[in-house]
Amino acid sequence: MAIITLTTDWSKGDYYIGALKGKILSNDPSTVIVDISHQVQPFNVMQAAFILRNCWFEFPKGTVHIIAINAALTENKYLLIIKREDQYFIVSDNGIAGLLFGEKPDNVYKVTNSNHGNSFVSLNTFIETAFRIIKGEKPEKIGVSTEDFIIQIPLRPVIDKNLINGSVIYIDSFSNAITNISMETFEKVGNGKPYEIFIQSNHYKIDRLNKTYSDSASGELLALFNSVGLLEIAINNGNAADLLNLTTNSAIRIKFYDEKPAVKLKLTGA
Repeated sequence: MAIITLTTDWSKGDYYIGALKGKILSNDPSTVIVDISHQVQPFNVMQAAFILRNCWFEFPKGTVHIIAINAALTENKYLLIIKREDQYFIVSDNGIAGLLFGEKPDNVYKVTNSNHGNSFVSLNTFIETAFRIIKGEKPEKIGVSTEDFIIQIPLRPVIDKNLINGSVIYIDSFSNAITNISMETFEKVGNGKPYEIFIQSNHYKIDRLNKTYSDSASGELLALFNSVGLLEIAINNGNAADLLNLTTNSAIRIKFYDEKPAVKLKLTGA
């Protein structure tokens, strides 16, 4: 059974999605099509990479992931096939290859005979390539092994003594703000010291971490490490990003102290 996932920067109402699915089913009506997201911000490869990075490993071997973000192919921007743990990622050479796994991937193949043109014309090549893989053709027969592709580096927190300067990298559907500060970084820098988390400025501060959202009262500002191990800023039963005017790249700072501040700072709501 063939499985193809779709991640695009189109909106749900665009006819592109229906046309793309129709073309897939015309190749094989039994194909299982999984919509990962069609709500990625236009051309935002970092957002697309974040979404894929946190779910692709749940899919079975042989899954083909079509990532149609900034997808137009040109004479200088080729189609890439990435093989990772017996799954396949079909992307445009737009920087996303270096963002999907947190490291530069091995087993990358450049499809040099890609059709050029606008993004939708180019997607014919995405689908054709997907079905060549599904039918058993090896990536090295479809493309040329390469290490020469565009690399974007994930935005990482800046670490100083007793200080982590991070940022919001994703706003989820509940308006929770997910940061690039990992639990591993927090524990390594903090080493068990008391701390304060500053959101955007010194106005919003948090001095403890929740294990669950419900550890805080409804409407209260909170922070916790989420299921993927990243620091998340939220409001229990509320919309943190909307109320605090948080967007991707909003600053999140954690300051550690040798001793707990004399005046305990309470959680401050919006």
